[in-house]
Amino acid sequence: FYGLQAAAVRAMIVDGEAFVQLIATADGLRLRLIPAELVDLGHTVELGGGARVIAGVEFDSSGVRSAYWVRPIDPTSVYESYGPPVRVSASDMLHLFRPLGPGQVRGISWLAPILIRSGELDQLEDALLVGAKVAAMHAGFLVDQNGTAASGTPYEGIGVGSILETGLEPGTLKVLPGGYDIRFSTPQQTQQTVDFAKLQLRGVAAGLGVPEHLLTGDLTGANYSSLRAGLVEFRRRVEAIQFHTLIPQMLRPTWDRFIVLAAMSGALDGDGFTAGVVEHQSCEWIPPALDWVDPAKDAQATTTLIGAGLMSRRQAVAAQGYSIEELDAEIASDREREAGLGLAFSSNGQREAANAAP
Repeated sequence: FYGLQAAAVRAMIVDGEAFVQLIATADGLRLRLIPAELVDLGHTVELGGGARVIAGVEFDSSGVRSAYWVRPIDPTSVYESYGPPVRVSASDMLHLFRPLGPGQVRGISWLAPILIRSGELDQLEDALLVGAKVAAMHAGFLVDQNGTAASGTPYEGIGVGSILETGLEPGTLKVLPGGYDIRFSTPQQTQQTVDFAKLQLRGVAAGLGVPEHLLTGDLTGANYSSLRAGLVEFRRRVEAIQFHTLIPQMLRPTWDRFIVLAAMSGALDGDGFTAGVVEHQSCEWIPPALDWVDPAKDAQATTTLIGAGLMSRRQAVAAQGYSIEELDAEIASDREREAGLGLAFSSNGQREAANAAP
């Protein structure tokens, strides 16, 4: 399930959307990740009575999604084949995407804002690389200043036409005959290219919504304050995606279907499930915690908030990516095991004897 979550989020970022089909089997609920290209983007028809299909998504007369039209054969497969799209009920399909406006039917790749800029940056790197190769070439030109230079060349070596292929060795002093002058090519490098490339990378990072140092791995211009400020905004963006997109569009519907199938199969008490359906469906999703720059200061601030009554332990534990029930159970189990072994631990983590003499 964790791997499916990661694959679905990756597809949502790259393709702009991810489709997950809920399949009830004899062994329980199964999830099938469907590539976005399998949902027929070109299938758009009017069904009559106000119902219609737009880009492979079917809507009823009230505008509610009722089905998805899925191709049984991958159109990008090596061997060409065709099969008409199959109608899959919307109740069995999870559509994971980030809506940018009301009425949006399909998702848009998160990489779309930076594709052109990334292509231009790639061309810039190629041009700079070619320029560096040209600048590294050692080319000299012998100039007959007044047309009276002696015949032949003042350098000895193998020549092809007018080009002497023998180079100069370091420390060589050569006397040129009268009338000769030598000039070396010095290609001019584009000025301020490094600053311009950094500006392009900042634009790419802004288009992706990530801090620049996470994109480039360059921490030379970063300090404690800038890293913390950048990570605070990035944490907000990640939490918005987790709680506004991933949980309501994929995780919560999966849980609802899971407990319904469990009740229907007898794994849950049917009468108890019917009586407490709201309680069974009220599942709390706790995403993994994101690390801070200075965890010691954050832990101290959290302790102060809890002591002042501005935060509960449940909120603090959930922010760390844990369930408070599981955490308290683990603490109680550790204390019981330590007492059975005659161990005691102080607040600084040092082990002390449980029955040590005063």
